[in-house]
Amino acid sequence: MKPRVLSALGIGAGALVVWISSRMNWVTIEAFDDKSGSTTQSIVGATWSTEIMALALALLAAFAAALVLRRTGRRIIGAISALIAIGASLSPLTLLTQDPDAERARTLLTSGVANQKANSGTLLSDWAEITNITTHPLAAVVAMIGCALALVGGIVLAMKPGENTAKGNQYERKEARAQKIHTDLQEEPDSGRVMWDALDSDIDFTENPRSDGKTPGQG
Repeated sequence: MKPRVLSALGIGAGALVVWISSRMNWVTIEAFDDKSGSTTQSIVGATWSTEIMALALALLAAFAAALVLRRTGRRIIGAISALIAIGASLSPLTLLTQDPDAERARTLLTSGVANQKANSGTLLSDWAEITNITTHPLAAVVAMIGCALALVGGIVLAMKPGENTAKGNQYERKEARAQKIHTDLQEEPDSGRVMWDALDSDIDFTENPRSDGKTPGQG
C-alpha cells in the first residue's frame, strides 16, 4: 500500500479513536445534597472537552480530503491534520497531568450540559457540595493514542504526499498538448502538421483566426 494511503488511513483511524474516547467517561463527580443525599455523576469527553468532537470531525474530513486531493493538496492537508491532532491532544493531556477543575465540573452538571438525555434537567443542584472528583486515565490515554495516530499520519503525508495519479498526469499532458496546439495555430496557421495535430486532438482549428482575420487554411 502506498505511503500516502497509509498516512490518510492513519489520520482516519486517529479521528475514529478520538471520537470513541469522546464517548467515554472522563471525569466522575461525587456530591452531597442535603435534600436528595449523595449522588455520583460522570462526564463524558465530548462534554468535558467540547472542542474534541469538532476536532475529530475535522480529522475525518482531512482523511477524506487526503484521498481525493492532488499532491500539493495532500501536503497541505497533512500539515493541517498534524496541527489539529496537536490541538486535540491538549485537553486529554491536561487531564492526565493535572487535577480536574471542580468548578468546571460543577458548572457542567448544574447547567444541564452534561445531561445526555434531552429535557431531563440538571444532574446536580446548585447547593450540592462536591465531595470527590476522579478522572478516568484510560479515556484520556485512548484520546492521546488517536491524536498520535493522526499526528504521525499528518506528518508523513506532508513529507511524502506521493505523486499524482496516472489519470491526473494524463489529463495534465492532454491540457498542455491542447494549449500548445492553440499556440501553434496562432503562430503557424497554415501548417499542415499543426492542423493534423488539432484534428487528432479534436480541436476545431477554424476557431483560431489568423492575425489577418482569415481562418487557417485560407489563402
